[in-house]
Amino acid sequence: MYKDLSRSTVHSGRTFAVTILRAAALAAVVALALPARAGDARAVKSRVSPVYPEIAKRMHISGEVQLAATVDAQGKVKDVRPVSGNHMLEVAAEDAVRQWKFVPGDGDSVVTVAVNFSLGD
Repeated sequence: MYKDLSRSTVHSGRTFAVTILRAAALAAVVALALPARAGDARAVKSRVSPVYPEIAKRMHISGEVQLAATVDAQGKVKDVRPVSGNHMLEVAAEDAVRQWKFVPGDGDSVVTVAVNFSLGD
């Protein structure tokens, strides 16, 4: 009785592993088939520097904040959301990027931008 149970468990584990591998392969194929977004290459016409948060300065927090900015056809930033970086720096980075202007393009696009915060040593 115990041997049958263990064989069933091993078989289920292998079936699960094969299912996971198939799903991963399908995801890779789909990712390769999707075209790259043209919006990722939009150039910045004008930048506004972020205001370094005073509390972050006092705590010696620095680093890069990555943001995803939705830009309309005229080059105006419509929306900004954080992708990565220190949460204490995100709001200042978002506020600055909302004021940026991009080169006009074909429709809306999402552009990933980086805002660096560095303490002068």
